[in-house]
Amino acid sequence: MIVVAIISVLASIALPAIRVSTVRVKLSEAILAFAACRTTISEIYQSEGQPPPDGIWNCEVAQDASRYVYQTRVDEVGKITIVLQGFGGDGRLDTREITLQPLDNTGNPPSGNGAPIRIWRCGAVADGTDSTLLPYLPNSCRG
Repeated sequence: MIVVAIISVLASIALPAIRVSTVRVKLSEAILAFAACRTTISEIYQSEGQPPPDGIWNCEVAQDASRYVYQTRVDEVGKITIVLQGFGGDGRLDTREITLQPLDNTGNPPSGNGAPIRIWRCGAVADGTDSTLLPYLPNSCRG
């Protein structure tokens, strides 16, 4: 009886931690969707210094970008937004958005004019990341 009680207590402590870890792994995979656009945007700013005049970066994906990413959007200055999917109907995650914002050497979004991107800010609520995702974001993506 005591053994069963001990196992129950340990399971009640471990299961929530395992669930959070599982969600973080899935979000890490979703964050890999940023890689292609991040490289494209960085190269454009590095070589030309100006965002494309038509606002199309040629790395956007309209739907079903990957198992956990429904859509990848890029705004006119290069902020990347991914919309999540495939978390089994988990309302904390499905249809939520994570952002990746490029910043120039002044710490502001790039304005062109030859200013290259110095850093990328990931997961900041100020950039549009859904605040319900913050406890689940991996350490590499906490704005």
